[in-house]
Amino acid sequence: MNHGSVVGIFIAPDAGQPMTSVDVVRAVPGRGLEGDRYFKQKGTFWKAEPAFEVTLIEEEAIIALKRDYGIDLAPGSARRNLVTRGAALNHLVGRDFKVGDVLLRGIRLCEPCSYLEKVNGTKLIKGLRHRGGLRAQIVSAGEFRNGDELQAV
Repeated sequence: MNHGSVVGIFIAPDAGQPMTSVDVVRAVPGRGLEGDRYFKQKGTFWKAEPAFEVTLIEEEAIIALKRDYGIDLAPGSARRNLVTRGAALNHLVGRDFKVGDVLLRGIRLCEPCSYLEKVNGTKLIKGLRHRGGLRAQIVSAGEFRNGDELQAV
């Protein structure tokens, strides 16, 4: 069983804007996270597809980036909505899982890109390759809260 927890929640109000840490955010199927750029259909990579509703990254990947490559990336600078601890996100591709009371479906890996390097001003694709997180679809509405449990169903 894949268990973990949410240790950070981030949204950006507009494309290219810094990610802002929030304690609670509403997840809406077919739209994304209220207040986030993709919810407003404004993100740099926004598409009307389920894979663009919410993104997650493992805190362990951010720690490994510093340990293995000397790159100190703040959790919000990863530009993912949810930072998790203790769950292997790659294993959730094609699977349903819950974060708190919200049902999600893992769609595909969220690989790092040149845009992420550009906004952070550092070469981090190699260090986050296959560890850049997960793109997920919101299946049921609800709220994400810091500390929420993540559990495969």
